[in-house]
Amino acid sequence: MDETVFTYAAPALKFGAGASEEIGYDLSGYDVRRVLLVTDAGVAATGHPQRIADQISARGMAVTIFDRAHVEPTDASFAAAIDFARSEGPFDAIVAVGGGSSIDTAKAVNLLLTNPGELMDYVNAPVGKGRAPVKPLLPLVAVPTTTGTGAESTTVCVLDVLALKVKTGISHAALRPTLAVVDPALTLTQPSMVTASAGMDILCHALESYTARPYTDFERKSPEQRVPYCGANPVADMWSERALGLLAGSFRRAVAHGSDVRAREEMATAATFAGLGFGNAGVHIPHADAYPIAGRVRDYTPAGYPEGHPVIPHGMSVALTAAEAFRFTFDAAPERHLRAARLLDPNVTDDGPDTLPRVLTELKRDIGIPSGLAEVGYTAADVDDLVEGALKQERLLSIAPKRPTEDDLARIFRRSMGE
Repeated sequence: MDETVFTYAAPALKFGAGASEEIGYDLSGYDVRRVLLVTDAGVAATGHPQRIADQISARGMAVTIFDRAHVEPTDASFAAAIDFARSEGPFDAIVAVGGGSSIDTAKAVNLLLTNPGELMDYVNAPVGKGRAPVKPLLPLVAVPTTTGTGAESTTVCVLDVLALKVKTGISHAALRPTLAVVDPALTLTQPSMVTASAGMDILCHALESYTARPYTDFERKSPEQRVPYCGANPVADMWSERALGLLAGSFRRAVAHGSDVRAREEMATAATFAGLGFGNAGVHIPHADAYPIAGRVRDYTPAGYPEGHPVIPHGMSVALTAAEAFRFTFDAAPERHLRAARLLDPNVTDDGPDTLPRVLTELKRDIGIPSGLAEVGYTAADVDDLVEGALKQERLLSIAPKRPTEDDLARIFRRSMGE
């Protein structure tokens, strides 16, 4: 029997310039006495986390700052944050200030502060045991300082499992932040390449949720089987379309002119809208491919990122196979792929499987994203390992409008090598 029900959920949202100045007031509504603020060293250097901590303290709450969240977190970095929180606690609430890495670290800390067991007990199967939390989590306020990850809206946190050289995640509705505070003014210090990479994450969130397998295409679930990623649905579609329209007008401007306040506001709005969409519909092949791409990085470091710490940022890793992934899925939903291409580029006149890939390739070129996997250090000899890693992302591949085989994924990776 086909599914007839979809679910939709989102955190409470406070949006706008100056929104981050009200977090102390917001927390006072949760009967909070002790707060853990999670951030990373780079964001801490901007002064935003300390400013937020000071105004929380002014409301009579004690604040402890953990500023060692890892960019592109690992099981080891999550464990360090969890150990710190356990030793410094107890806490009544958590505030995450930073990009997706800081917010995801805060989600993992929240889970392990309130529930029994170890990190791998909750990591998605087959990498981990995929257990669900059994106890309520603390209130979590997520304050993004980058525009892209959507982590402030979602039910997932992503990590590299170092011993297995695989990127995976933890997914459960309980991980969704209680309140998302989106203050576009915090993103004005975001470097150009961070803006480009994070923006590609926004774009792929919107594109993947918009082209995802429709919720009506799944078998009927019982109430206890329902999961946050339920497939494309009318509410998520609305958010995705609006996000794509905003990106069309602001993405290139935000990368080229970081001080363009209007562009930054539109990017923050697009990130929020895309998060409200994919956080319920789900993402598929480009994100499944991104996990092994980022997890197996060797010596690539993009401009604007700390030297000596090889990393392929999440949004960049998603973007690298997106064009070929959407070429593959085109015939499952041609009208959606073409509609998305025209939202991104109103001047599009062609109507074939190459249309959306061409729009994406031109955008990547304009904002400085690498042209292909070869540019970040991969060769044809890596394809088998990349395919193996992508195949482990069953939760994401099941959302694809057209299920890829092992050979299909190998073809996508090979065609994404670039020159």
